[in-house]
Amino acid sequence: MSARTGVGIIGAGTISDEYLSNLTRFPSIEVRFIADLDEERAAAQAAKWGVAASGSTAELLADPEIEIVVNLTIPAVHVEVAKQVVAAGKHVWGEKPYALDRESARELFDAARAAGVRVAVAPDTFLGPGLQTALRTVRGGAIGTPTSGLALFQTPGPESWHPSPEFLFAQGAGPMFDVGPYYLTTLVQVFGGVKRVSATGTKSRETRVIGSGPKAGTEFPVEVPTHINALIEFEAGGSALATFSFDSQLRHTVVEIEGTEGAAAFPDPNTFEGDTLVYRPGQEEPERIEAGEARSTRGTGLAEMAEAIREGRRERVPGELALHVLDVMVSISEAIDSGQPVDVASSVEPSPALDPAWDPTAA
Repeated sequence: MSARTGVGIIGAGTISDEYLSNLTRFPSIEVRFIADLDEERAAAQAAKWGVAASGSTAELLADPEIEIVVNLTIPAVHVEVAKQVVAAGKHVWGEKPYALDRESARELFDAARAAGVRVAVAPDTFLGPGLQTALRTVRGGAIGTPTSGLALFQTPGPESWHPSPEFLFAQGAGPMFDVGPYYLTTLVQVFGGVKRVSATGTKSRETRVIGSGPKAGTEFPVEVPTHINALIEFEAGGSALATFSFDSQLRHTVVEIEGTEGAAAFPDPNTFEGDTLVYRPGQEEPERIEAGEARSTRGTGLAEMAEAIREGRRERVPGELALHVLDVMVSISEAIDSGQPVDVASSVEPSPALDPAWDPTAA
């Protein structure tokens, strides 16, 4: 086995640039191959980032030196592609969500376990110094015992700036499945597994219009709720209110945690940086806990996963975490449809904190 972990990437779209900007400078990682249905696009990305080979998924999977495959395909085929990777005996790092339904997610999870490989899924933003600082602050008792949380993601929607936003309003997307994993993953890191959810969901209009790019002016259907309010109850106690909206002219990215001895305002969970504000009784101004600059962004979790595989331990962004967050999102959707609370069957434990000195860019 090489001293570096061989990595292949399936999907050469826009997000691959951010992954490649990190993975190509991690000394423990060797990006060996980029695959895409559009092989010319794969070749262009390989040339841009100095990757030696490109081509089809079959060619990528045939490389015995590739240990982990990064699945950057569209959500609708996440499971299909990941199953191919698992069948080839390779680990998977995937973009969120894990799947679009519980059944296919469980099939993939079981297939990976049977094959003795791992399927880890983004987000890995909580490994950045921003959220790691926030989590260490709360776990260290700065606000006492966490009792409740508030998570807000509110925007007017991405159709004004995204050149092809239709998939973000299709089944399996919407503000919850697209952005919710960042917020729900963060809440699970604070409170642990979710036991029950209640929710309402609405959409402000049945169609939207693309506002930029070559398809500007094109109308498309809205298939999912675009404003969701959820009450989330946790197994260990405590609860959280969460709003995920593409219908708001107010722009909010909020994670706040109330505790028995204070409160904490976390940085944006869709980023790797940001300071934590701690509010205590009797203090007029909050204490600012500085996090410092992120050494890396998307792909950080893959580097930690590669390290965990080498050390024979569980990665900090395990498949069980993404599977539970998916279960929570599906349960919220079911609660919207039924108008009744829904119990969440799966469970997961928060991940241990990273050593503040850990640096995936260091040899």
